[in-house]
Amino acid sequence: MTLDGTNSYLIGADPVEMGVVVVDPGPDDGAHLEALAADAVALILITHHHADHVDGVRAFAELTGAPVRAVDPDWCIGAEPLRDGEIIEGGGAQIHVLLTPGHTADSACFLLPDDGPNGSVLTGDTVLGRGTSIIADPDGALGAYLDTLRRLRDLGPATVLPGHGPSLPDLVAICDAYLAHRAERLDELRAALESLGADASPASVTDIVYAETDAAVRPAAEASVRAQLAYLRAEQ
Repeated sequence: MTLDGTNSYLIGADPVEMGVVVVDPGPDDGAHLEALAADAVALILITHHHADHVDGVRAFAELTGAPVRAVDPDWCIGAEPLRDGEIIEGGGAQIHVLLTPGHTADSACFLLPDDGPNGSVLTGDTVLGRGTSIIADPDGALGAYLDTLRRLRDLGPATVLPGHGPSLPDLVAICDAYLAHRAERLDELRAALESLGADASPASVTDIVYAETDAAVRPAAEASVRAQLAYLRAEQ
């Protein structure tokens, strides 16, 4: 589920003089957290509340003394929740906050407009470096996720810095691919419902649409089907 593991990011134009902003400390792994704290940490940002992104956040905040900001106030420590459109000055960089619900209700992305020729965007699990993200029903919602993908696409061809997997060169291209993939999946669900009946259970639809899915990720596939069914039934 985490591909190569969870990516933690350090943002800092001049770490020695200005410190760094750390995004998603990740698991509660002492060696990992110590490595992230090699430079002074000015701020900790969270993309969303899933355990592989936040299990180490409280220990890391205690280690560094840095405040924590997230969309969900339950994950904030010594600071206010993130606000859509705000600009954070940290680590000598400008960090633009984008509230991007869909994968989860509290998902956020962070735009670094000065990072490279087209800027870069830290996408958490909204966009992955390989494969596609799931909608974590009932916390996530497909309609919100589709709106989020369109919003990210409008940022232009920024570099994608995902929560899992490698970086990608073009946010527009990956958002277009994600949107096309979601459209295809919805067509597959519509076909399954025509065969099974409009009141078919998520489990039975998953058996058809995700027939080739590894058993290890079956719960994620079924959660995604629940989100897609909720989206289709809301359209009726």
